[in-house]
Amino acid sequence: MTIEYTGSLQGSVRKHTEATLRETFVNAYVVLPEAGGAPKVGLLNEFANETASHPTVVFMHGSSGVNAQIKTFAYWLADALRVAVVIPDSMQTKDRLIYSSPVPAADYEDVHGMRLAELNYAMRELKNVPWCDGRVIIAGTSEGGVTAARYKPEEGMIAEKGRMIFSWSCEDNYHVASHNSYLPDTLPVLNVMSATDKFFSQVNSYLDNPNALGHAGKVLANNPNAQIVLLPGAPHTLFNLPAARDAAAAFLTRVLRS
Repeated sequence: MTIEYTGSLQGSVRKHTEATLRETFVNAYVVLPEAGGAPKVGLLNEFANETASHPTVVFMHGSSGVNAQIKTFAYWLADALRVAVVIPDSMQTKDRLIYSSPVPAADYEDVHGMRLAELNYAMRELKNVPWCDGRVIIAGTSEGGVTAARYKPEEGMIAEKGRMIFSWSCEDNYHVASHNSYLPDTLPVLNVMSATDKFFSQVNSYLDNPNALGHAGKVLANNPNAQIVLLPGAPHTLFNLPAARDAAAAFLTRVLRS
């Protein structure tokens, strides 16, 4: 089909420098578990003297940034499951390209390239963070789900224990030139989707893939360690729904014990 690009673009920065990458990490939103008390909340550079170590979720936010819903989810992860959460902040980059959909795939891919660079930087730097105990789970939602699905570890990086992909179907569609997922069949993966996701299911009139399933079933078909959870009638942002939290809790408990 031919997509009518009725969305919009703002910002001129389409590629990171080392300096802008550092800003996304040192200003990452962090929530740390606290024994016998409420979790600690702040920016990564505020926790340099923390010594208690924790398993850590690196969460890649969606196109709206580190919003209130993501902060609520991160607090729940730290409070209920006793894991640290690090959310690199892509919006620390001044004049970074942002969009409202639909726009051409090349524009999305410029953003995806920046987001993947942010995750690579975070995974390189986490080994120098004293409160990360080396057990790392990568997660992401929507735009950040693309990042989580495409991440390919480089030599010397922490080997992640698993990935949680919310609201991204790991399929070819308008949002990517090609989905380019890297999800080895030995890697535990959780994919949580709305059954009628407004962007990545067939309810979207500009999805541009008549064969799309609306979830990661194709790329995870041969992965015995994968789980797909479809939530009927759920909104696009769904990780705070009880069913999504239950799935995340069960997944994290399983992979952190392995």
